[in-house]
Amino acid sequence: MEILGLDYTTLRVIWWLLLGILLVGWAVMDGFDLGVGTLLPFVAKTDEERRLVINTVGPVWEGNQVWLVLGGGAIFAAWPPLYAVSFSGFYLAIFAMLFGLILRPVGFKYRSKMPSQRWRNNWDWVLFVGGLLPALISSVAVGNVLLGVPYHFDDSMRIFYTGTFFGLLTPFALIAGLVGVSMMVSHGAAMLVLKTDGPVAERSARYGSIAAILSFVLFAAAGVWVAFGLPGYQITSQVVTDGPTNPLLKTAEIGAAAGGWMRNYSSMPWTWIFPVLGLGGALASAVLLRKRRGMAAFLASGTSIAGIILTVGFAIFPFLLPSSSQPSGSLTVWDSSSSQLTLFIMLVATIIFLPIILAYTSWVYRVMKGKTTAEDMADNPNAY
Repeated sequence: MEILGLDYTTLRVIWWLLLGILLVGWAVMDGFDLGVGTLLPFVAKTDEERRLVINTVGPVWEGNQVWLVLGGGAIFAAWPPLYAVSFSGFYLAIFAMLFGLILRPVGFKYRSKMPSQRWRNNWDWVLFVGGLLPALISSVAVGNVLLGVPYHFDDSMRIFYTGTFFGLLTPFALIAGLVGVSMMVSHGAAMLVLKTDGPVAERSARYGSIAAILSFVLFAAAGVWVAFGLPGYQITSQVVTDGPTNPLLKTAEIGAAAGGWMRNYSSMPWTWIFPVLGLGGALASAVLLRKRRGMAAFLASGTSIAGIILTVGFAIFPFLLPSSSQPSGSLTVWDSSSSQLTLFIMLVATIIFLPIILAYTSWVYRVMKGKTTAEDMADNPNAY
């Protein structure tokens, strides 16, 4: 059945692409906020410098979190089984990530409430944790998606997660976590180079270029591990792209040999553009940061982030969340979506409201363009 020319298969693919776009949007837009928070204790030495760093993201960080809300909402509405498995199985990990995200606004609001240097230093480290923790935990989660997550369904479609929080912290997942931290730190450094001058910009360029190089090395190492150390997953029954939402109607298995996640790159050679963008963007960002070209470095690091995330998405397609304990119960694009009508109605709403969000965001950044200076903070009673 088609709704205005869109069949069920097409709608599922569209929402898979939209989910990827929303995840990239969050990592690029909120990623530099997290990176700036992580860099705060290292690139700013005096209280004035630290206030300068905080106020580079102060006017925009709340708006940037809209992308996280949109991503979570898209998972809830378009992929209900994915939401149920991930938010229950990763409960402690998500709680830790949300704890970091909650620390950030508290740190912003309370840091300058007292003149005590000890008080302010403590809140600066709170902001550091609020930047590092979400970047690390979200990226560790991506690493576990590539490994497969221990969950299964019973005959009545009840979900059972059999893993533990510390079970998520495997060597490969930790490498994935470090990839995420390094790429967001380099992205945050690019924003600081773009928005500040003087010692803060110089230190940001130095630390950011190191982080960009680490991002390149770690992403390359993770790619080699995926190609030669991870078996991946594959559907072994007939692929029904417009069937009902029931993961147990198919059969799937863990690959017999390493390199299973590379199948899509063999069958669709054009997808190699994404790992190339991930690696090339990181190297370009390192070079441009050294040259203090803030905007170019910011675009390069954003390109690298998009390339890294899309590399994972295209590698595991059509899987959304593989199950290591019940491979046939793995969630895929074809068997874990909402109904066709729901996807269509949500698509109409997205077509209407997403451009409005993009237009408003563009307007905000246009208004807020330019360097952040000590004079700006002195003249602005709402500065942090």
